[in-house]
Amino acid sequence: MSDSLVVIPTYNEKENIERMVRALIGLEPPADVLVVDDASPDGTAAIVARLQPEFPERLFLERREGKRGLGHACLHGFRWALARSYAFILEMDADFSHPPADVARLRAACDAGADVAVGSRYVRGGEIKEWSARRRILSGMASLYVRLILWWPVRDATAGFICFRRDALAAIDLERVKFVGYAFLIEMKYAACRRGLKLVEVPIVFVDRVAGTSKMSPAIFHEAFFGVWQLRLRR
Repeated sequence: MSDSLVVIPTYNEKENIERMVRALIGLEPPADVLVVDDASPDGTAAIVARLQPEFPERLFLERREGKRGLGHACLHGFRWALARSYAFILEMDADFSHPPADVARLRAACDAGADVAVGSRYVRGGEIKEWSARRRILSGMASLYVRLILWWPVRDATAGFICFRRDALAAIDLERVKFVGYAFLIEMKYAACRRGLKLVEVPIVFVDRVAGTSKMSPAIFHEAFFGVWQLRLRR
């Protein structure tokens, strides 16, 4: 067993999941992989199950009933990881927007003293590829919006490529995390900041997915837009 675990929440990622699993399993230093699948009708979980005999001590699968959202899936994976002896626990998407090779860089940032390392598009060296100008502007404005309301220094508020030190993740009260969509990503970082944990942004090159479909919806956008105010008021 590796000292690192990558948690990948999935829903309809059959085009990407095998390539992603193989890319992560082949990393140095090694990382184990946990796929948390929300009953994908396209057979994503079946693909992972087929791969498990090939990587019996490295690849794990948690199947859940129904589509319950990114946040629920990640929290499920975090609890699974904390019940075991992993020193570093990461979350990332299955669609290759987050480069698998950068897992080592986020882990190294935590090994060097960060409690939480965020793969960031909006710090020096970070970049976004294959997005329209309109999408870039909207994303940048969203991150600025969050920074102004929460009064925090995190530049990539909705980044979903994150590494936690075990003790840092254990210090966050996961039972109080309420959001399920992109607001979940903001809430976890905010909870870490409120705990006084050291958060470091590591520049990554973010590439838009080329296979599968985005999970963004008006409901997810609504949750993130108004959820920021809920976090501020809850404080």
